[in-house]
Amino acid sequence: MKHLLSHFKKKRVFIFLILSFVFFGNQYVVASQSQLPVLQYTVSMPNPENHYYHVELHCSGWQEENIDFKMPNWMPGYYQMMNYSKMVENFTTKVNNKETAVNKLNENTWQLKVTKNKPFTLSYDVKAEKQFVANSFLDATHAYIIPNSLFVYINEHINTSVSVKIEGIKKGFKIATGLEPVVGKSNEFFASDFDILYDSPILIGDLEELPSFKVNGIEHRFIGYKMGDFDRVKFMDNLKKVVESAVAIIGDIPYKQYTFIAIGPGRGGIEHLNNTTVSFDGNGLDKPDVMNTMMSFLAHEYFHHYNVKRIRPFELGPFDYDKGNKTNLLWVSEGLSVYYEYLIVKRAGLVNEQTFFNNLESSINTFENSPGRLYQSLTQASFETWSDGPFGKQGENANKSISYYDKGPAVGLVLDFAIRQATQNQKSLDDVMRFLYWQYYKKLQRGFTDAEFQQACETIAGHSLNNVFEYVYTTKPVDYNSHLIFAGLQLKEQSDSNTRKFSFQLLESITESQQKILHSWLDK
Repeated sequence: MKHLLSHFKKKRVFIFLILSFVFFGNQYVVASQSQLPVLQYTVSMPNPENHYYHVELHCSGWQEENIDFKMPNWMPGYYQMMNYSKMVENFTTKVNNKETAVNKLNENTWQLKVTKNKPFTLSYDVKAEKQFVANSFLDATHAYIIPNSLFVYINEHINTSVSVKIEGIKKGFKIATGLEPVVGKSNEFFASDFDILYDSPILIGDLEELPSFKVNGIEHRFIGYKMGDFDRVKFMDNLKKVVESAVAIIGDIPYKQYTFIAIGPGRGGIEHLNNTTVSFDGNGLDKPDVMNTMMSFLAHEYFHHYNVKRIRPFELGPFDYDKGNKTNLLWVSEGLSVYYEYLIVKRAGLVNEQTFFNNLESSINTFENSPGRLYQSLTQASFETWSDGPFGKQGENANKSISYYDKGPAVGLVLDFAIRQATQNQKSLDDVMRFLYWQYYKKLQRGFTDAEFQQACETIAGHSLNNVFEYVYTTKPVDYNSHLIFAGLQLKEQSDSNTRKFSFQLLESITESQQKILHSWLDK
């Protein structure tokens, strides 16, 4: 969710040039004698049982005398202030092996006064004891690195290339990451800029890699820690079907290789440009419902490499790692990704029609039983997630908010049927996603605004969709049946005094046009 897409092409050229560098000692020697500064990180784990990483940053080629180093306050993909700097200790700097003064300007900013063109080294420790997909973690058995929580940056040099070397890895341990390895170097990696660095978590340990598969000639890997007991062949066969189903929606694969990185049992997953880190426990995958849930989860995280990493709201890039990036459009990035995870596993043939309906009913029922639906719109839920959390407010204000994870797929369903009906089933929400990908990511190399998203939907539909977008911008109750009828469906409500329960039912008699939409939607 976070790369500065407006200069992808320039960065690809830059990466090619950088990889042609010749390495001597600890310095990059550039044939052109460029004056670009050099940043080289070294990470070590001298006592992993104490949950501390030791980080050194070797710097050279600086033209400034005062440099402000900052630790990010959050990581794109998890829209909460994480305040990673609170875990930083023993921050020091050395010039010619002599300590120099460090002025801490605020909780996450350290200012250094250095001599121009004189190399210097930063050194600090990072505590990593909380196991969560958005936190770094370290113990004697494995290491999980969220780069945003380990590596400081400089605002003026966010586009500077950087290398990362991992030291002190136990014999037999492996490394999984989306970073490019440095040719000829062991356990050393390269990023063309800090956006790429922060988009590439690192997992280290006694990792198991499952047999990879290819889709359209592109390799897809699954590697992880403490994965449990399950049928690995069946699992990877299913995962391949998920990837094929997702790729078929957009019609393009924009990466050279993709890696699913399983960080162990826990909660959550976070998407990246060429990988995703996911909490994973393979025990229980022999049960169909557990396998279905896992495949939906992986489909969601995988589809994000399109929807939010490349098909992105305008506000999500360039990133403000200090203050965060607020947008009204997380209902598109997250909510529609929920809708598509349901469609992907159905189209992949991994779930039957009833399970597909059950998945949609789950989102609708959760939303319709939320008192917050009367108080908060989808755009408000998106914008206010930084304070409310992704699943809405907690505590005494819990009934005044909603989750875009629940209403998002419900509105996605209505929007999809509105487009199908308007175009006599010639177009669907798939066409909107493809249009956004090719027009904004590929051609314009930027994100889309609120107005541009609605305009894209209306361009595909061929007329106004204001009646649907009222469900986005207001708290107007969603009229499902006025759209479900286009496919010969209805949503029946069976409620008691405390709970509303909705379920899909097929109308007793449906027309040929309704049947065409239904079969197309269900991929029959």
